[in-house]
Amino acid sequence: MPPTLLLLFPLLSPALAWLPMESGNVTTSGGESECVCTVYLPDSTFPADQVQHMQQVTNDLMLEVEIHMNELFHYKGKLEIFLVELKDLTVRVAMLENDPDNYIKLEFELIRIELREFEALVSQLKESLNASSPMFDGLYTEIHNMSLIVDQLETYDKSNLEVIRIEFAKLQKKLERCQKEEGVIKPDIGNCNHTGITGVSKPMVMQLNAHLNAAYKFGGWGKDSKPVRGHESMYWYGAYSTPSVYEFYLYSNYHKLILGSSFTHHGLPQGYEGTGNDYIIHGNTIYYQAGNPFRMYKLNLTTSVYSYRHITKASGGFSYSYSPNQYLDFSADEKGLWVMYATEEAKGKMVIAKLDEQSFGIENEWTTSAFKPVVGNAFMVCGVMYATRPGDLKTEEIFYSYDTNTGQEKYMSISLQKFQENFVNLHYNPTDQKLYMYNDGYYVSYNVRFNKE
Repeated sequence: MPPTLLLLFPLLSPALAWLPMESGNVTTSGGESECVCTVYLPDSTFPADQVQHMQQVTNDLMLEVEIHMNELFHYKGKLEIFLVELKDLTVRVAMLENDPDNYIKLEFELIRIELREFEALVSQLKESLNASSPMFDGLYTEIHNMSLIVDQLETYDKSNLEVIRIEFAKLQKKLERCQKEEGVIKPDIGNCNHTGITGVSKPMVMQLNAHLNAAYKFGGWGKDSKPVRGHESMYWYGAYSTPSVYEFYLYSNYHKLILGSSFTHHGLPQGYEGTGNDYIIHGNTIYYQAGNPFRMYKLNLTTSVYSYRHITKASGGFSYSYSPNQYLDFSADEKGLWVMYATEEAKGKMVIAKLDEQSFGIENEWTTSAFKPVVGNAFMVCGVMYATRPGDLKTEEIFYSYDTNTGQEKYMSISLQKFQENFVNLHYNPTDQKLYMYNDGYYVSYNVRFNKE
């Protein structure tokens, strides 16, 4: 029998079949030619489970790297956006720093929020990159410096506001002294049991407009002369650097008007802008003059509905002496709503027209002897028109009246002290029997004395 070779292998798992085997020996037994080989394998088993775990960890790491790469691309885009905003914010802060007078409602808290957002973004980027760089350090420094500037500006603004409050308190004391000197005027609201105006008080309120900008010389202020329920304490204000009319501000009370806070803004849309500044609010409706085309407008603040009417006789060639474009002068008193204007037919003399509030039409007209170009302004009280004319730099004179109840006119001389030389809005309010004047950018009001004999 030919020699037989037997190879004895322990049972190998597929995972270990490829391993190299250690050397062995060969022996013969008996008379037969038989070779026996013994192979010795390693005692330790190959760690297949660890290899599998390592492969899983590798896959997880590759996925996490991919996620972080996507986040970096996202942060890169976000950083570009925030850098643009940071540049814009830098410009805004510089404007506040250079010209704080034009920023009355400074949005300090909003700026702080934006700065905190920038800081959070830089922190996220540093954590994602797990590193620092001069760019991040520079951003942190810039954000910190801008925060300090904002704090300084806010301190300045609070100081400015405190000065305003102190000045206002002084004015209130002046008012009290004036009232003691002249005797407190007790108005008889809603009644016309008198024979006309005999005098006015000294200026009771002198306050720069809500914009705190003396360049806003054109405008007006006052109260609703026929307030709707719940708005009896509302004040209104509008001011501009030209004789234009394009926005109004409403304040729930006098205190908020003086501080210029918590207002409602009404902007006139394109095509509805006005001019002239002799506007009023009556029955929660703004009455004003449109310039092109020349006509009278009203805006109902409750319904936001606009209405207009042409006054064919009204002329655009005769304005008051202090300002151009004052062709239609709206007024309201105990008798209702009025508008005053001059006509070519009357050769520049003033005409009084009674308006119907519902139809916005003219009920009746009266022609006066007051030549409008020499008149400073005019207002209505109990159906009587009173016209003013310039005196000296600090004095206006009520020199003429026309009574629509009787058709009688009268010349008089009642002094009206001004805070500044020029004014563009003067009107009477029947709810408190006061005169309201917008005097070269300042609020001024007067108590009115009537002859009750």
